[in-house]
Amino acid sequence: MTQVGLEPATRGGRSLFPSRYQVTFAARKRSNSRWRGSVSTIRLNRVTRADASDLIAANHASQGYHRPWVASFTDQTGFDTWFARCLTGPTVGLVAREEKSNEIVGVINLNEIIAGAFQSAYLGYYGMLSFSRKGLMTDAMRAAIAYAFGDLGLHRLEANIQPENLASIALVRKLGFQREGYSPRYLRINGEWRDHERWALLADAS
Repeated sequence: MTQVGLEPATRGGRSLFPSRYQVTFAARKRSNSRWRGSVSTIRLNRVTRADASDLIAANHASQGYHRPWVASFTDQTGFDTWFARCLTGPTVGLVAREEKSNEIVGVINLNEIIAGAFQSAYLGYYGMLSFSRKGLMTDAMRAAIAYAFGDLGLHRLEANIQPENLASIALVRKLGFQREGYSPRYLRINGEWRDHERWALLADAS
């Protein structure tokens, strides 16, 4: 299996990871696919350095909402570490914003992208407190899945979720993910090893 880098990887002469990816989700409407949804008011872009201040502020305001499920960065050093990983590693960082206000709805990561015979990635995500339970993170996830399966041509996405995180489990279930198993002490978050459920979605099963 060959691990995909960001800019060097190409398909048909074009980069798999364009420097600026943008989609207005309403333009992605397709009634016969669960993950292409209907109409939304979100805009999904590849992260850039210009997103730093907005992301830091949104994460800082959402710390109580994020914990204990995710350790989101709250300073420039944390952003720089994540951004560097998106630039130099097999990771695509996507930022969802509400179309009207331009405020950040959430962050979605396609991590450890592997091409070749595997064609898969790990899906990580978190929403912001100000848009909780408004449905926009669901639309952002649909757009990210469409990007992963359509633009990148991936075959499989895997999301690992703590079993107590019922809202996140409900979200992936709504998007068609299937529970594949349970991994004890799978990830270390905020200094503790935490159990996770494994959920996956296949491009040809969506």
